[in-house]
Amino acid sequence: MKILILGGGNMGLTYAQCFLRSHIVTSENMMVLCRTYEKANHLSANHEGRFFSDPRLCVPEADLLILAVKPQDSPKLFSEIQGLTDTGQVLLSIMAGVRMEVICKALGMKKITRAMPNLPAQIGEGVTAFTSTDEVTRIELVMVQNLLNTTGKTLYVEQEAMLDAATAISGSGPAYVYFFMNAMIEAAKQMGFSPSEAELLVGQTFTGAIDLYNKSDLSCENWIAKVASKGGTTEAALRVFRETALHESITAGTEAALTRARELGK
Repeated sequence: MKILILGGGNMGLTYAQCFLRSHIVTSENMMVLCRTYEKANHLSANHEGRFFSDPRLCVPEADLLILAVKPQDSPKLFSEIQGLTDTGQVLLSIMAGVRMEVICKALGMKKITRAMPNLPAQIGEGVTAFTSTDEVTRIELVMVQNLLNTTGKTLYVEQEAMLDAATAISGSGPAYVYFFMNAMIEAAKQMGFSPSEAELLVGQTFTGAIDLYNKSDLSCENWIAKVASKGGTTEAALRVFRETALHESITAGTEAALTRARELGK
């Protein structure tokens, strides 16, 4: 199988490196299309795989195309590769907000999958929701899922609209976590800890709590109950969170992200 990643940015290179590390594809069959000749040369000198700046030299050769450019750059890319693709190729798009129908009309391709990865995919700890058109066979879908699994875990959704919801939860989610972590770090510094001490306390607290959650069958509410003894310090903090409607604010924030994801897809 020959894979061509359309876009040599952070996510494109992340995918290429993950595929190569997992030995799903050889360096000879791992291709990346870059915007300029200079970028292709630079990446070729520092990374495994084959790097191109001319789509005519790589698009017809690929079995799987992966769209990894910014949404605003997609019209230009589509115009450059029109007529070079064929209906037997499978296309995987990781562009936010660009519907499969738009890609189908632009390129005349039918076998399209679309995925929403998140930032931890860069270290193989991401989660990716994905879907596909009806023309993608089961074997092809498994192939795509195996590739996505090299960057973390995957969730197949039947309806493309659910990718907007995934964008609001897992796509934007890492920023929510960092936002909450930052608030705790600032609180720790106000209590007298140095910046490095605050970062250690908060970072390891999040890591340990998440590992504990993942290695058990208990719900978040169960774990909260285990930490929060009646009349204790945790209960005092949780009371303030409830009184200031923190839970509702988080829900409202994710709903705003969902609304924006839908707007971008129109």
